[in-house]
Amino acid sequence: MMAGLAAAAETPPRAAAPCAACHGANGLSVAPDAPNLAGQPRVYLVEQLRAFRSGKRASETMSLMAKTLSDADIQQVADWYSGLVVEVKPRP
Repeated sequence: MMAGLAAAAETPPRAAAPCAACHGANGLSVAPDAPNLAGQPRVYLVEQLRAFRSGKRASETMSLMAKTLSDADIQQVADWYSGLVVEVKPRP
């Protein structure tokens, strides 16, 4: 799958469903200690998810979540969130 194609779909891939609890379905965080994922580079997302899964990067929550992801799941999640467009506007 090419980067960004999953985001063209109207709904996130199944593998991204658990991510929405903290990172939001649209990639904009709903938890104060979770980063926004929308628009992050695909390669960065893949690398971080693999690091959490292997234990190279530690986080109580993310290490548990990433252990359930297959390589294909990681690709789909990274495609989805990297394909979301974020607009930045100054506050009025």
